[in-house]
Amino acid sequence: MKLSCIPVSLYEDIFSGQKSVSDWIRFAASLGLEGADFSVKFFPNRDEDTLNAISEEGQKIGLEFCALACYPDFTHPDADQRGLEIEQMKADVHLTATLGAKYARVTAGQNHPGTDRTQGIRWAVDGLRQVLDEADRLGITLVYENHTKGAPWHYWDFSQPSDIFLEILNSLADTPLKVCFDTANSLVLQEDPIALLETVIDRVAVVHVFDIRTPGEFETVLVGTGASPIKQIFSILKRHGYDGWLSIEEASRTGEAGFEEAVPFVRRAWEEAS
Repeated sequence: MKLSCIPVSLYEDIFSGQKSVSDWIRFAASLGLEGADFSVKFFPNRDEDTLNAISEEGQKIGLEFCALACYPDFTHPDADQRGLEIEQMKADVHLTATLGAKYARVTAGQNHPGTDRTQGIRWAVDGLRQVLDEADRLGITLVYENHTKGAPWHYWDFSQPSDIFLEILNSLADTPLKVCFDTANSLVLQEDPIALLETVIDRVAVVHVFDIRTPGEFETVLVGTGASPIKQIFSILKRHGYDGWLSIEEASRTGEAGFEEAVPFVRRAWEEAS
């Protein structure tokens, strides 16, 4: 198991330029993490020299880059926009490769008002399939998340509830598509994350260790203090021989202290999981 972090609590600071990507890399290293995750929105300008410098900085301090969180909206009702989303995601795959990360987190898209279930699933499967070809060519693994709502989105994820997520995933069983399993997102709809994990365990490549205060609501809290059954999930992962990335989704908005508490908690919970 290797430990990374997706720094949701720092998003606004990084999006606004108050903190840099380099600031995040150095902070991640100071936390004793093996890796760091990024949001695609960290890179509004994709100057190759800048991206190479970021990659080299990670290598210099011995920090791997785990995944780039992307927000493709393959379920957009406008066909032209869906085409643009596919091309943008292909560009995001190239960004992932340039940074030296192995995984690109993907979504189905937003639950736009009026989108028919069958139609939305068809659009999501088509978009993912087209991007998978480009990812395979570049050696990048796409990881599809049981997601809630993306940072730049207006609507919740079309993949909710989990039966839609599973139908999309199973429609792509012939592809290299893997799963980014989130430990708490199922709880937002009061679904059982344990049941979902048992269903997709063989395709999990990245785990987002995330927590919410109570099922049925989307109120983020410090990892380990809410409703997410983290230790039970870790036990299942260990029983199945999981040795991939655990990426802490730190979204408690408690400053650096949130990260400093979450990292040792997750390490301890993994060690204690039976």
